Amino acid sequence: MFNLILRAAAAGALLLSTPLPAEPSSLRVEPYAFRLADGTDLAAERGTFSVPEDRNDPRSRRIEIGFVRFRSTNPHPGAPIVYLAGGPGGSGVATARGPRQPIFLALRQVADVIALDQRGTGLSNHIPPCTAERRLDPSLVLSEATLSAYYRSTLDRCVARWRAAGVAVNGYTTEQSAADIEALRRALGVARLDLWAISYGTQLAMATMRLHPGSIRRAVFASADGLGQRVKLPANIDPVFARIDAAIPADLVATMRRVHARYDSEPQSFTLAGPQGNLTFRADSFPLRMMAGIVPKNPDGIPQLAGAYAALDAGQTQPLAPLIYGFFYKDPLTMSGMPELMAIASGISARRLALVRAQAPGSLTGTAINFPLPQLAGTVPGLDLGDRYRREIRSNIPVLLFSGDLDVRTTLEEQAAATAGLSNLHQVIVRNGGHDLFEAHPDIPGLMIAFLSGRPVTARELTLPPPAASR
Repeated sequence: MFNLILRAAAAGALLLSTPLPAEPSSLRVEPYAFRLADGTDLAAERGTFSVPEDRNDPRSRRIEIGFVRFRSTNPHPGAPIVYLAGGPGGSGVATARGPRQPIFLALRQVADVIALDQRGTGLSNHIPPCTAERRLDPSLVLSEATLSAYYRSTLDRCVARWRAAGVAVNGYTTEQSAADIEALRRALGVARLDLWAISYGTQLAMATMRLHPGSIRRAVFASADGLGQRVKLPANIDPVFARIDAAIPADLVATMRRVHARYDSEPQSFTLAGPQGNLTFRADSFPLRMMAGIVPKNPDGIPQLAGAYAALDAGQTQPLAPLIYGFFYKDPLTMSGMPELMAIASGISARRLALVRAQAPGSLTGTAINFPLPQLAGTVPGLDLGDRYRREIRSNIPVLLFSGDLDVRTTLEEQAAATAGLSNLHQVIVRNGGHDLFEAHPDIPGLMIAFLSGRPVTARELTLPPPAASR
């Protein structure tokens, strides 16, 4: 794997890390009735514009990038606000239909708000889904090695199928998405854009700020994910679990360590009752460590995680058997393309990979927190963008950042490193906050509106109720 990383980094150095040339506008906009959560329709616009699927390959096909625009209610609107979803793989348009919808509507008092579907997602998806030929074999121990081999063989098959279908696989990188944002700005005929981003969307925003600095006026981030941080350092994950332990009287960290040690010394059995008889499978600690990085993404998942580990500590595997079976065994693995390719393109440096490997054995989540990376790093030749892409961003573009101190996906420690080069940063810590922050605290939308309107934001801290110990 280490050699794969080195080869990928060398290949990535050949890819463009400078702004790509301007492209002719192909913008098409039509009226669109956007269905709101209350069942009413809002007059909006649906737009598309055409871009090369791989700007580094003149033979690649052109694809359409789609978006929904909500026109401003301000008679003198500011720079259009472009929403960048997380993941990678999230849809901006789908996000506008969910819990964040009131913020999309509120921001119209500042400027037009654009829910962008990044290449490979939603209205901009031109990759056929690819399903593995077989399900994961339940006779094998569920472990990092087993899962990595299954994902790697599936990815190899899918990449071949996508290429045979005409997909320019090497066009699915964050730099190419950043060029799409610049193409959108040019197509709209505006001088600058404001960016509104969360999680992976902040990585895309920072890549855009670096490649096209004159095109971005301001940015609002939540849960920042750095250009070189697609794989989080295990040592930066443990402190957030210590903060969770301090917030709930469940002794979670000690319980997690006991359970992991037991499962690694001898994989434990899970039995699922079904109409055709019982299905038994065994697992070491790796899928549990994956669960620890997913379930408590937001604080309302902390009681569920604490309850799961309490059951496992007591030797009770039955409550978790349906969850693990459903996640890993029920259906063959399906890859949609964009999430896997974007992650592999972002990659990991050899130095950071060495740190991850060194820190993993003594940490709570080990190498599971960002699976299937680093396990699949370097597996698509020429896709990794290399260390030039992963270097720290340096920018004086004004950025407002919201960070949750109980966020296990992008911890405070990781976010500090991700934004160290932003010289015009204003950070607001959300105490007892998790990963999905924009809708978590009632004051956040107002702070966003003030910031994007050019008014000063003085708040440095917001507080949410502490998580419950159990439910």
